[in-house]
Amino acid sequence: MPKLNRDGVNLYYEIHGSGPAILLSHGFSSTVEMWRGQVAPFSHHHQLILWDMRGHGQTDSPDDPAAYSERATVADMKALLEAARVNCAIVGGLSLGGYMSLAFHLAHPEQVNALLLFDTGPGFKNDEARAVWNKRALETARTFETDGLASIQSRSRETSMSTHRSAAGLARAARGMLTQRDARVIKSLTHIQVPTLIIVGADDTAFLASADYMAAKIPNAQKTVIPHAGHAVNLDQPEVFNQAVTEFLQPLAPMKHASL
Repeated sequence: MPKLNRDGVNLYYEIHGSGPAILLSHGFSSTVEMWRGQVAPFSHHHQLILWDMRGHGQTDSPDDPAAYSERATVADMKALLEAARVNCAIVGGLSLGGYMSLAFHLAHPEQVNALLLFDTGPGFKNDEARAVWNKRALETARTFETDGLASIQSRSRETSMSTHRSAAGLARAARGMLTQRDARVIKSLTHIQVPTLIIVGADDTAFLASADYMAAKIPNAQKTVIPHAGHAVNLDQPEVFNQAVTEFLQPLAPMKHASL
């Protein structure tokens, strides 16, 4: 599979199928492997673009901490669409990948045809709540620095199936990409005009309130709660998940998808 060189950082990505493009981003400390159960159903009528974020999987882990940020991740996503010769795409992801999809829409709304938000949140308006989140993110970084990749096995299902090359890269990603700086993304929700699907596992208690909040704030958003599923909703209930996404995508099929 190809790699895209972005200012010296090689990004691993995969392209499956053809048609209107879908760009999916994984959660923190996961990789493209979490989407294997979605490749066949989603690429049947679409061009599915998957990738490993900086510090993850088969993508490089640069030594410079400044190379890891929300801004760099959004720029990586834009570059991947350009590499696939796609101007507009359905953009989505799980957890961190979902947040970065919202950040991408904020930066490049003209390139987003629809949003897919899985077990994710839009960040925080409240400084204290953001500080609590960032404290956990920094603790995660320190765990990777002290315990190495062994700590992957004690995390959630989608991370335990992933293979990484650098614990230091994951630590830098936690410090630079998982932490949050401001409320720009959450304040953008009411301005989203594209079709939006929000999916959350019924057992993913940490993100149920976030799903409710996004559904209330994003105009005409559609929310689906999948029973007997946790944070890795696409892995816990793949058939129900795939059906929900496929049904959402079906009326979007005639949507114009511009190629470069």
